[in-house]
Amino acid sequence: MRYPDGGGLTAEGRARREAVRLQAAELFAQDVAVPEIAKRLRVSHNAVYV
Repeated sequence: MRYPDGGGLTAEGRARREAVRLQAAELFAQDVAVPEIAKRLRVSHNAVYV
């Protein structure tokens, strides 16, 4: 289910989340392994796939 208010995050929180997503995309483009991406971005392995 999607939340119309951005998942309960503030505008700053949404901006931080988007910045992490863009970093993950860049690392994917560089063929960095998922466990390494998760470690670098301090997120779970599952979060990297989402």
